[in-house]
Amino acid sequence: MTSKTLDIYIDYKSPYAYLAIAPARTFERDFDVALNWLPFTLDIASYRGSAEVDDERRLLHEDRTAYQWRRVRYAYMDVRRHANLRGLTILGTQKIWDSSLAGIGMLYANRQGVFRAYTDIVYERFWRRELDIEDETVIAEVLAAAGADTKAFAEFVSGEGRIALDTVHSRADEFGVFGVPTIVLDGEIFWGREQFPMVRLRLNELGLARGDGEALVDLAYPWRAGGAGVGWA
Repeated sequence: MTSKTLDIYIDYKSPYAYLAIAPARTFERDFDVALNWLPFTLDIASYRGSAEVDDERRLLHEDRTAYQWRRVRYAYMDVRRHANLRGLTILGTQKIWDSSLAGIGMLYANRQGVFRAYTDIVYERFWRRELDIEDETVIAEVLAAAGADTKAFAEFVSGEGRIALDTVHSRADEFGVFGVPTIVLDGEIFWGREQFPMVRLRLNELGLARGDGEALVDLAYPWRAGGAGVGWA
């Protein structure tokens, strides 16, 4: 059996990426693969416009069409439906955040071996509106809470970290990544957690399933198993 590495791009300001974290971790449980978590900074304003509200949800300014507002409102309704099923809190953001610093924090966390703890803290606190992901001191505190040695973090942010983030973005552009979560397997991109069953199918075809990994693929694709399918939350 030959193991593989799956590149998976996420952005901490994406609620859909937040919902994808737990399902994505099952790939390493069910298949002989390793996940290479990478930051992808979404340019949300370019396709959904921008807006900012105060603590009372009063609109301070906006640059969105009626169509874009409908998409945004539906997106939050949709993610909350799934979040409620899993006991997660997702509160609408008050502005479009620049998540590049949190992404650099992810790269630092990877090097420190604390990616999982860092990511869990960032996602939970950010979507409760308890975390400023644009504040370097705050991100350093999260890294420390996750178990990282943060002595070199400030230097990493101002130098190597920014270069590393740009390199990740350039590589993502080569693959054609445009949103999150996105998995890249052998150069093929799969966007959205609804594509995770297809990734499972590919991994099974490559002979990478551990134990009942093949059975789980068949549950996701009932026409292969002849049974009832299951949802992929």
